[in-house]
Amino acid sequence: MGDGRELQEPDQATFLNAFRGSFTSTLRWHHLDALWEILRADTAEDWYIYALGEPPPAETSTREQLHRFITRVDTLLRQEHGEDYCGIVYADDLKQPGFIKIYDPNNLGVTCGYSDNPPLPGWILSKLRPCDLSAGFHLPGNRKRWWRRLFR
Repeated sequence: MGDGRELQEPDQATFLNAFRGSFTSTLRWHHLDALWEILRADTAEDWYIYALGEPPPAETSTREQLHRFITRVDTLLRQEHGEDYCGIVYADDLKQPGFIKIYDPNNLGVTCGYSDNPPLPGWILSKLRPCDLSAGFHLPGNRKRWWRRLFR
């Protein structure tokens, strides 16, 4: 790409360790709002935006792409997760995030607690270059269309 946003080759072990690490939920909607504000203030352009079911990104997003994603995924979550709480967005650190899992409201299964087969998140925001997590994961057509329109 040549603009400084191409980063390291994906280190599968590092990414998977971070993916399996400790996360805290944005339990209430105001917690999610605070997390989004932290991301909007981040000017480093070192976030990867990964939609599971699509190939992992090779490049980090621009600040504009990150802001657009935050706006649109926030709208989607609030419209489709008809609860008075959030609880479906998890960050490795709510004050200084480096890895965020966003669960699709239409594919929740057991996102917290114990499960032998927990669902994968719908989207990941990460400062680590992602490796493919979606082998055997099928992204529904409506989500593919949503994702692909996002960056047109």
